[in-house]
Amino acid sequence: MKLKELKIANITVPIPIIQGGMAVRISTAPLAAAVANEGGIGTIAGTGMGIDELKNEIRKARRMTNGVIGVNVLFAVKDFANLVKASIEERIDLVISGAGFSRDMFCWGKETNTPIIPIVSSAKLAVMAEKLGAAAVVVEGKEAGGHLGTDKPMKDILPDVCKAVKIPVIAAGGIIDGKDIIDAIKLGASGVQMGTRFVASEESNASDEMKKLYINSDESDVVLVKSPVGLPGQSLRNSFYDLVESENAPKISNCTQCLKRCSHSFCIMDALVNACKSGDPNKALIFSGEHVHRIKEILSVHDIFKKLLSEVAQF
Repeated sequence: MKLKELKIANITVPIPIIQGGMAVRISTAPLAAAVANEGGIGTIAGTGMGIDELKNEIRKARRMTNGVIGVNVLFAVKDFANLVKASIEERIDLVISGAGFSRDMFCWGKETNTPIIPIVSSAKLAVMAEKLGAAAVVVEGKEAGGHLGTDKPMKDILPDVCKAVKIPVIAAGGIIDGKDIIDAIKLGASGVQMGTRFVASEESNASDEMKKLYINSDESDVVLVKSPVGLPGQSLRNSFYDLVESENAPKISNCTQCLKRCSHSFCIMDALVNACKSGDPNKALIFSGEHVHRIKEILSVHDIFKKLLSEVAQF
């Protein structure tokens, strides 16, 4: 089977793959640019970055590619509006957002003709997003890594969303190989978003320790953690997770009030930043998708695309 190009508003890419925006600082310019250079949509994770830092990452990515670059910012962060507006000022190609729902971001997008793509977990929310002006929606199921908005599998949600809206629908959660891509497209998706597969890439900013945990994991290692954001987070079990579950996580010594609402059970920004730093992975929250155990090697983005397209061609 040959994949069809992905069209979102005034943007067209030859390969219908969006790289997920993994925060904090896992998805930076090198990863996003590498994906864009392969014909997909590369995404910079703006969550946890300062305004100037995010602008610099966008500019860096622009120097590395002529392809399509997006920014992902979680609605839950306090600086959400400023980060999205800064991205638009830098003429980002599109904005993706999850962990909550902003009506205002559609107005900001309309003012500059910037496509806005919310992450949704139901047909009802997808319809609302379309009415507000969404250029597309990402349908994320329980298989995804990071913060989850549903306990339902993506394949149970996707068909209903595809029937309910006319805008492109992007499938996300649990997509690792070419067969997963084909399965999603057969259910009606216009394309897919892949996060976990790209964490285990050479261009990912994840630490070597985190990448090793990915390729050495098995199904039983994937757990749900109680995030201070107020949503469950899918991650890999490690000593840090055990501390959180036993309510013995490190106390917050210097709260920067990065979230709109926070339970203060632990500092999620510190825990996620530690995932991209070399050192002790047991001080880090290791977000990952449900099917991480199927990834057995760290590849370049080029080789990941080559492998995916080869697998797709078999169907």
